[in-house]
Order: sequence, then C-alpha cells, then structure tokens
Amino acid sequence: MHSVERMDMHHIRRGGGKPILLLHGLGGSWREWGPVLDALAAEREVIAVDLPGFGDTPPLPGKVSIETLADAVTGFLESHDLVGVDVVGSSMGARLALELARRGVAGATVSLDPGGFWAGWQKGFFFGSIWLSIRLIRLLQPVMPKITASPVGRTLLFAQFSARPWRLSQKVTLDEMRSFAASSSIDELLHELVNGAPQKEAPRGSMRGPVVIGWGRQDRVCLPGQSEKALRLFPDARLRWFDGSGHFPQWDVPKEAARLILSSTGQR
Repeated sequence: MHSVERMDMHHIRRGGGKPILLLHGLGGSWREWGPVLDALAAEREVIAVDLPGFGDTPPLPGKVSIETLADAVTGFLESHDLVGVDVVGSSMGARLALELARRGVAGATVSLDPGGFWAGWQKGFFFGSIWLSIRLIRLLQPVMPKITASPVGRTLLFAQFSARPWRLSQKVTLDEMRSFAASSSIDELLHELVNGAPQKEAPRGSMRGPVVIGWGRQDRVCLPGQSEKALRLFPDARLRWFDGSGHFPQWDVPKEAARLILSSTGQR
C-alpha cells in the first residue's frame, strides 16, 4: 500500500442498520446519489463520502490516482472501523470500488458503469469528451441554474450521460455541475485515469464478498462493450444490465438501481 496522509473525508450518514459506503464518480460529490438515498437509507445505514479533491473534502497532498484514492478510502474505513463494509461506486467510483474489493477491504461490492476498461480509440474518446465537458461546464457556470431548470437545457447538457436527460431533476443536475466546476482534482485525475496504471486483475476466488457490475445499455461514456474487459479482470463478478439507462443508473432508473444495490449487498 502507498503511504498516504490519513484524512477524514467529508461524508453524510443516513438511515440505520448494516452500513453501506457510496463512492461518487469523477467530478461528483455525495449528492450524486440523491435519487436513491432515501430508498437505501430505509433499509441500511448509508455513508456517502466526498472523495479527496471533490465536494467538501480537500485534495490529497500528492499524486491523485485510483491507487492513492483507494489508499485514502482505506484509511477512512480504518478510522471509522468500517473495513469490510459493503461498497457501491459509480463511474470512477465504481472502478475505485472494484479496486477496494481487489484489495480485500470491501465486503459485497456493486460497481455501476465503471471507468478504466476502455481500449484503443475508446480511451481517446473518453478523455476528449470529458475534457471538453469540463471546460464547457466551467464556462457555463453563470447560467447553469437556468440551463438545468429547463428540460431542453438538461437534454443538451446531459445527453452523453443519461438515456433520458430531460427527466432528470434540476437539483441533481445543478449539484453535479457545481461540483464538476469546483473540483480541484478533476483535471489531474482525468489524465491519470486515461494514462495511468491500468486496473490490476483480481484472480478467481480472491474476492472477500460478492461483486456485481451494473451497466447501462445506453452508456455513452463507458461503452457497454467494455464490460467484457471488466469481467475478464474480475472473473468472480456478475454482470447486470440496466435497460433504458445511460452512464448513471441511479439517475435514469433509480428504483431499479436501488433494488440491485440492496439485493446484492444484503446479509450474507
């Protein structure tokens, strides 16, 4: 494990019962989970963090990568007596959840549309599209409340991320756009995700708990075919498709996403 200064991440706790940790995607914050928080908290204690450099958590003092974020989250789990907790991640957080599972510090794991399993031209496609999105979002901050208040505005802004962007709530989309623009680590981490060390494999039989990889059939960020590579690296994982969903199942099909999370991380 890398040596990383231990920090306490900003986080919220909701509900009661067996705890479950939620990890947001690149540029997001704990608020990314808004559409499923109530459903999850009705049955579990939900702990949703702001990862270092996002939301209200300061950035890491050194290099930012999946490896150093995994170190930081592991430190958070150790500090809060949560090692072995069930973990759910989205996008970048989904790859981070898989890395925590590979390291043996996560229990049951649900990875929703994980990044990092692209190949060839897909890598450049991901980098270019997200790089442009970040810069556009920063430029549009003064008018972002007006854009996210309109179904047409949400459709134009979130067409790559959602199968039905016009149906997304203004609150969720505005929170996401504010977080994207304010993040201190997003540029470095985007570069590291594309050009850094590839995801290490987890040999069959090495997982501490069950692993489910969920994927939206209409994901235009991490293309559905990338699931094949994810399953090769994590052969113990079970793949679950979401029809009518883009990159964020917790946004497009929140009831279905919550059911999968609860059923996949229940008492074992």
